[in-house]
Amino acid sequence: MDVLLEQNFKEPTAIQSQGFPLALSGRDMVGIAQTGSGKTLAYLLPAIVHINHQPYLERGDGPICLVLAPTRELAQQVQQVAYDYGKSSRIKSTCVYGGAPKGPQIRDLERGVEICIATPGRLIDFLEAGKTNLRRCTYLVLDEADRMLDMGFEPQIRKIVDQIRPDRQTLMWSATWPKEVRQLAEDFLHDYVQINIGALELSANHNILQIVDVCMENEKDNKLIQLMEEIMAEKENKTIIFVETKKRCDELTRRMRRDGWPAMCIHGDKSQPERDWVLSEFRSGKAPILIATDVASRGLADAISTNTGMQTV
Repeated sequence: MDVLLEQNFKEPTAIQSQGFPLALSGRDMVGIAQTGSGKTLAYLLPAIVHINHQPYLERGDGPICLVLAPTRELAQQVQQVAYDYGKSSRIKSTCVYGGAPKGPQIRDLERGVEICIATPGRLIDFLEAGKTNLRRCTYLVLDEADRMLDMGFEPQIRKIVDQIRPDRQTLMWSATWPKEVRQLAEDFLHDYVQINIGALELSANHNILQIVDVCMENEKDNKLIQLMEEIMAEKENKTIIFVETKKRCDELTRRMRRDGWPAMCIHGDKSQPERDWVLSEFRSGKAPILIATDVASRGLADAISTNTGMQTV
């Protein structure tokens, strides 16, 4: 209870209210819920309970809980929650993803961790190199399964799951429920229970005012600057500008900084330390304008405050 109070946890969300008892019962389950519903804690708190009922790790053992995530940003967010809620039980966790040095990740795995949060590609690399194994894994989570399939990770997911014991508990989380995700659930889960929070298909968020301004290509930059002048008139506001290409991302950032705007950018060519630093500057308000490609469209929930203005280019 102390850790819940420390993290200011007051009451469970809808997905947590339904997910906690199912996950704690040991059942396989599918949860359909949008980002921001509290699903991360819905599977991590039961994971901590599960781990506390398992024998201690021995030298050479792999993780007891494996969380597969589509992006490094999401993996890092999950790892932070795992650390915050697992430290009171002395549960060790690590985050394994591409675009960062392998050395520190390998050292964590070799020292032994109860929870491993990983993107599929980097985990496959470590499994094939013998840096870890999944023989002790009895609690598997597929987070944002629909997104992982969209990104082409299905072969890697199947290769990973094939190495996990069949008597595991499996929890799958997704924002949508297309036939590809349904097939994955049929293949990996046993006698599972499905819980739905909201619609089964993606829909617009009605809490956000969306304005579409149709204009010529050569009018975009000037319209953007006019809009930014309105948004940034309130100093506490933050803005994320999504663009289509990395080149456009860099060009727009250079132009805005040249004109005195506190803008920074993030895209797939940025190194992980640089991405982390940019997000830190954005969260703190030192760089309240973030220009990003689609690679940054997931995993930014913690960086967006309730008074954020958002403009999509």
